[in-house]
Amino acid sequence: MIHAKNIHKFYDKLEVLKGVDLHIKKGEIVSIVGASGAGKTTLLQILGTLDKPDHNPESSLTINGKNVLELQDIKNDNSKQEKTFKIITGLGSFYIILLTVFLLFFRSKIENDIFGYATWGILCMPIFLLAVYYNRYFKKKSKQDKILSDFRNLNLGFIFQFHQLLPEFTALENVCIPAHIAGKKPSETEKEAVKLLNYLGLSHRINHKPSELSGGEQQRVAVARALINKPDVIFADEPSGNLDTHSAENLHQLFFQLRDEFGQTFVIVTHNEELANMADRKLVMSDGQILY
Repeated sequence: MIHAKNIHKFYDKLEVLKGVDLHIKKGEIVSIVGASGAGKTTLLQILGTLDKPDHNPESSLTINGKNVLELQDIKNDNSKQEKTFKIITGLGSFYIILLTVFLLFFRSKIENDIFGYATWGILCMPIFLLAVYYNRYFKKKSKQDKILSDFRNLNLGFIFQFHQLLPEFTALENVCIPAHIAGKKPSETEKEAVKLLNYLGLSHRINHKPSELSGGEQQRVAVARALINKPDVIFADEPSGNLDTHSAENLHQLFFQLRDEFGQTFVIVTHNEELANMADRKLVMSDGQILY
């Protein structure tokens, strides 16, 4: 299901991930534990395509057979494209400044004859070429971002410590959002959302807004939202960190019920030892590496 090899990540000169290797099977619940600063959340964000690893020819990341680094353009060394873009942008800006100065001081010296028109054409040609380059660059970038976003929305689900529900929407509307983004039919989406909320014991809370729900209920709505597109993998970052003991225990049991019912793979970053030990496997991270 998930294969990661030699994943590195730097923030400035700080190396947060130091060549992480990881293999997670379909339907497996894996917990990732370790001290603060060990690199757990960074690894989860990279696995979830929310962040990119640093380019390395020996790195690879596949999820359900899909080459994620290719979707992110890492393999094509996107950093070089970014550098080229910055250089061309700088040169283009400098040229436009020079042209502006030229027009202010020498415009009257260019006559409106064939020579003058040719001069104007030559002067404006770089700006035209720059506009063409910008258009192609941003179209390509936009296409890449859309492909990656579509993959993430349809294949991956996310549960965070803070539920991140939209306060102006009801529980039902919050759950439906990822399906609406995916372009699914509203009638089918709402039917599936109601089914999920019923399954999670929230049938009586469907039309309530987040402020009217308890912390445990809000997190269950977030779980339903993560499940609405039937993703292959659910990534959870400290999912019970903001809940009381009783609500946390219920949420932990829920993950295993969901795995048995829907067959999803769960990758959970947690400081909760009880949840970590319940998992099929517990991975311990330290100083940017998985120890065991």
